[in-house]
Amino acid sequence: MERYENPVVTVLKYASLIVASIVVLFPIYSVFVGAFKTREEFYSSGLSLPDNFFNFDNFVRVIEIGRLDIGFMNILTILAVALCGNILFGSMVAFAIGRFDFKLKNGIIGLFLLGQLIPTITTQVALFSVVKSLMLYNKLAVAMVLYMGADVLQIIIYLQFVRSIPKDLDESAMMEGASLFRIYRSIIFPLLAPATATLVILKTISIYNDFTVPFLFMQDERLQVVSTAIAAFVGPNAAQLNLISAAVLLIFIPTIVIFLVLQKYIFSGVTSGAVK
Repeated sequence: MERYENPVVTVLKYASLIVASIVVLFPIYSVFVGAFKTREEFYSSGLSLPDNFFNFDNFVRVIEIGRLDIGFMNILTILAVALCGNILFGSMVAFAIGRFDFKLKNGIIGLFLLGQLIPTITTQVALFSVVKSLMLYNKLAVAMVLYMGADVLQIIIYLQFVRSIPKDLDESAMMEGASLFRIYRSIIFPLLAPATATLVILKTISIYNDFTVPFLFMQDERLQVVSTAIAAFVGPNAAQLNLISAAVLLIFIPTIVIFLVLQKYIFSGVTSGAVK
């Protein structure tokens, strides 16, 4: 039997969906159309479409003036090292905590969770002192170290997945003479592919969009990343919004590509094919 639905409720439902879609898509639309406008056209035409969608002058100026080539190279280097560290350390720690019982185990997990509750901004003064004492200030390595150690999101994500993997797999491998490291390398880590994909997406977006760490600890222009490169188009009295729109559009593209490539792994089963 078909359920009767009040027409008023149906109208309100679709109206709310339309409003929500507009709210979500409006910033993307404004950035997209603004990236192809000249400065005069940007301030005079409002949200209307640009006169020429083949006007790439803003993108050329962004790359030349903002040195986005250096920004992309630096952020890709930081991402490669930081993500490898997050994946390696996070999966190893989660394997140890999720598979073995030892003293202070619950206390360690509690400290990991407590670290997530402390606002990052409250630790900047102490963090700056630590960075200076380690002689990492104004070096690319400072971002790599901070992104690997200042966030325990990877441990929390991996721990939930490790706990869902049957321990029978470990026992079967031990009966065949496999060591603990072999179990981690050949059984546990391959089954953590969905967690790794989730971690890569979340950490990439977080590191890619972060402005605080590069701004505070990497003042040298040669160390700028894509987030700090946009600051070159913000003056003391006004901002060049058409150039900022072009820069945001260029910076936005890699995030979309990464998500489209890795999204299928997020929804795959954690133990898919394990028995085979």
